[in-house]
Amino acid sequence: MNIKELLSELLQFSKEREWFEFKENWFEPIALGEYVSALSNAAALVGKEFAYFVWGVSDKEHALVGTDFDQYQDYKNEPYINFLNRNLNPRVKIDFFEDNINGKRIVVLRIESAKDIPTAFNRVRYIRIGSSKDTMEKNPRIEKELFRILEHGYPTIVNTKSQYNDLTFNKLFMYYGSKGISLRKETFKKNLCLLTKDGSYNILAQLLSDNSHLPLRVSIFEGTTKGSNLYSIKEFGFDCILYSLKNLLDYGDVLNVIQSDETNRKEERKEIPLFDIKSYNEAIVNAVLHNKWVEGNEPMITVFSDRIEILSRGTIAPAQTLEGFYLGESVPVNEKLSEIFAQLRISDKSGRGVPKIVETYTRNAFQFRDNSIVVTIPFNSIKKVGDKIGNNIGDKPVITRKHGLNLTRERILSEMRHNPNITKSELVILIGISDTAIDNNIRYLRNNGYIKRIGENKNGYWEVIKQ
Repeated sequence: MNIKELLSELLQFSKEREWFEFKENWFEPIALGEYVSALSNAAALVGKEFAYFVWGVSDKEHALVGTDFDQYQDYKNEPYINFLNRNLNPRVKIDFFEDNINGKRIVVLRIESAKDIPTAFNRVRYIRIGSSKDTMEKNPRIEKELFRILEHGYPTIVNTKSQYNDLTFNKLFMYYGSKGISLRKETFKKNLCLLTKDGSYNILAQLLSDNSHLPLRVSIFEGTTKGSNLYSIKEFGFDCILYSLKNLLDYGDVLNVIQSDETNRKEERKEIPLFDIKSYNEAIVNAVLHNKWVEGNEPMITVFSDRIEILSRGTIAPAQTLEGFYLGESVPVNEKLSEIFAQLRISDKSGRGVPKIVETYTRNAFQFRDNSIVVTIPFNSIKKVGDKIGNNIGDKPVITRKHGLNLTRERILSEMRHNPNITKSELVILIGISDTAIDNNIRYLRNNGYIKRIGENKNGYWEVIKQ
């Protein structure tokens, strides 16, 4: 085991997690055995292969201080590691490792996660609550969840049942069709892994259904904190997640105000976007792709006057390291959803998303909280335009759009670019407005030279003229 790489990962967390503990020279033989039980069970609970007890790191400042702890010492005339093994039931693999890092001696006890049943020490099962240990007897809900994980595996969007059984998939078929991929009604549920072992719809099926029952919202605030005035909430949810994601990505173009820089102008003015749209797109796709959907919570997108914050629930995949995360060594949290995104060319599984954001905004763009990851996209404002996005009319913020079109007409253009054969009835379903409203907006786009109809109404298609 490479202790230096392990510490590099662990020290990037702001505080101890359930699956690792820092100490300097502390040693209490019985209490350490209880920690081994607690850490082993906690590792299984969060999907980690191992837990770690580390000597030589301050548990408050998380600084490397070195240790005098002797892992080879005896306890009651018996090697301590033998004492641990003898009192663990069932036995899990435990190993001591030692290294010298920057002149500081570091000792690590690596503890295998619980397997078929929870790990007990002296016949008592322990668990971690935050950075403290407690008995499972006092935490029956956690004990029940751990038994469920040990029996059925770590919860995923594939093995977790949806709360909804009346799911339909018309939009899923439309989306696949727009990409030139045919789904067979007889086999798509099996091929896309939309059912649990007992034949119930799972969370993945819920996400891909016509109504995911989960919203994707963009909240826009006047100032730099949520204590400032809330100007608007834009909702793209309660839809097939593929369309919700697409609309959220399209909305990035709306938010990305193009600024005119006339500083030292000699020839033509420079046009400077408010933020890097590629980084925004990668952050949004990653937030949806790696969100911990099994807990029933959705990503959260918040726009402030100086930045966008994109929050996804949960943490990095259990098998992922932080260094690998930054390097783009992708380990998907939702593996099957990742495969679907790759099939539909939403993402390419190349792992370039995080490195792209790091290249543009450095690692400081990422913040790892207890149960979420936040990506911050700062604004490149060349002049102060007040505390709102875009120009202002009265008391309402107005977003400057590239084409001078409202969002509905931009969405119609986008749908026609992706699927020239799209019908009016399909647009009604996708955009969520009436037949008359679709007719009026199509008429405007045709009259103003944005689109034209090629061929007859029944067998023709749409051509987008203005991009």
